[in-house]
Amino acid sequence: MTRSTSKGWRLAPVLCLSLLMGCSKTPDVAPSLPSLTVTTGALENVALNRMIESAGAVAAWEEMILGVELSGVRVAQVLVEVGDKVHKDQVLLRLDQRSLQAEMRQQQAMLEQARANQVLGHANAERARGMKARGLMAGIDIDQMIANERVADAAVLNAEAVLASARLRLDFAELRAPDDGVISVRTVQPGQVVGSGAELLRMIRNNRLEWRAELPEVDFSKVAIGASVNVLTDAGPIHASVRKLSPGLDAISRTGTVYADIAEPGALKAGMFAHGQILLGEAQAAMLPSAAIVERDGYRYAFVMAANDTVQQRRIEIGPSSNGRTEILQGITPADRVVVQGAAFLSDGDRVRIVTAVATNTGSH
Repeated sequence: MTRSTSKGWRLAPVLCLSLLMGCSKTPDVAPSLPSLTVTTGALENVALNRMIESAGAVAAWEEMILGVELSGVRVAQVLVEVGDKVHKDQVLLRLDQRSLQAEMRQQQAMLEQARANQVLGHANAERARGMKARGLMAGIDIDQMIANERVADAAVLNAEAVLASARLRLDFAELRAPDDGVISVRTVQPGQVVGSGAELLRMIRNNRLEWRAELPEVDFSKVAIGASVNVLTDAGPIHASVRKLSPGLDAISRTGTVYADIAEPGALKAGMFAHGQILLGEAQAAMLPSAAIVERDGYRYAFVMAANDTVQQRRIEIGPSSNGRTEILQGITPADRVVVQGAAFLSDGDRVRIVTAVATNTGSH
């Protein structure tokens, strides 16, 4: 091997080491770009029609249980069916009156007999008084005739009372409507022997219905007597108004009952279940565009702009929504800038690039 060749071999490791050192030099890395382009918005005060939504039962305002006051009497006629509209004093049912009419005729005869005895007693007493003045009759006999006069008068009064009772029993043979209303239940048939106090018919008084809803304590305290209620049906909402509130809350469920009077029931029937909206009136509410709200793991969040174009995830509490906005009850302040478009794709600490703020118009909803 020549000397020049030997020198080349000695330089080769040095060159290779230089090349390796050159290859291991870290190149300049460009700074990372924001992960997502977003828009932002802020809380706005919006006039909001507040309401409480709940489900409740439709029931009769007052359902009257109707029966007769006689026992052991057979039903002769039932003059109404379920659903019939009736008027006050209208005859709904008749019992067999034959025995009652016979009883009344008997009492009328007894009254006539008592009156005849009364006439005789008065005549005898008048004669006795005349004889007493002339001393023609013993005093004891005179006193007896005068006493008989009073007995005859009492007998007439008693016969009149018994006859009045017989007439009343005859009146009880007709069951009349105590008020205007609609027949809701019929449990009696012609030929049935009825007992006193047994339920024969039920009537919804004045065909008046009400919507009853159980509200939790936090909502119940917001409702006032007279508040408007929309009872929702397939044919559209039916107006009602709060007539009464339960005086206290249930000790176990911590709920109170709202009674809303339905003036015109329309298609609603007693026993139905219907959703309703209790209107609380207009109030100012702090709202965000609904797109800014993200739901994860059963909670609701919003992303607020932080330092260095990063976002901070905040848990929030929300209220009702209207026209693409949602009320924010807790978690956001008026000074916060909140991510609107693109919020669903973010995580806590992500960097973003803001394009433009969301423009919203304040108005009544």
